[in-house]
Amino acid sequence: MPPSVRLITWTPEADRLVAAAARLCYSPGSASELVSELKAGETDRLLKHLSRSGHLSPFEHASFVFGVDGISRACSHQLVRHRIASFSQQSQRYVRAEKAEVVIPRTVETNPEALPFFREAIRTAYAAYGELLARGVPPEDARYVLPNACETHLVVTMNARELLHFFSLRLCKRAQWEIREVARQMLCLAREKAPGLFAIAGPGCLTRGGCPEERPCGEPYSSMEDLLEKP
Repeated sequence: MPPSVRLITWTPEADRLVAAAARLCYSPGSASELVSELKAGETDRLLKHLSRSGHLSPFEHASFVFGVDGISRACSHQLVRHRIASFSQQSQRYVRAEKAEVVIPRTVETNPEALPFFREAIRTAYAAYGELLARGVPPEDARYVLPNACETHLVVTMNARELLHFFSLRLCKRAQWEIREVARQMLCLAREKAPGLFAIAGPGCLTRGGCPEERPCGEPYSSMEDLLEKP
């Protein structure tokens, strides 16, 4: 099963709020006045100006909260490296792994020689986990034998500026496949609520005129539609 991401909550009228915050820097008016007076066309113009100029601090006023389900611990370890964010993750210390719920990479799932070996390794790990619990080992210590493939669940909060950074790294084709799919779903959801903020979201091959990596993948995205298309 692929990862599942849903948008739990978000800053209302995020595009408008960010544009008003930017306008406040150069206006004698009050913050509340600027938000109420801002017109749709002006919002689009201001957001494009901010994006082109790299003046992204106003983007920090808009936040998005995602529920992320069915990803592996290997993937979550990458996700929580994005430090300008907040995470709440299901605990293996308090939630017992009653059954073997794991993520199987496609390279294993489609390999008839590797798949049985993988499944046997998972079965052995979970059997050891159950045996340790039966012998009185607490779950917080028994979990040491569980694999990176174990499914986990998280709530993730990021502001729009950090999301742009996250998307620039994790939507690159060189990113690991699982976190790339999480990022793709997150971008689809965020663009529905704030199309102006995320108009420039994506890897360098789409947003910077070329790949910034020292070793490009050699297969750049052809368009935003190509990036957002479900694999």
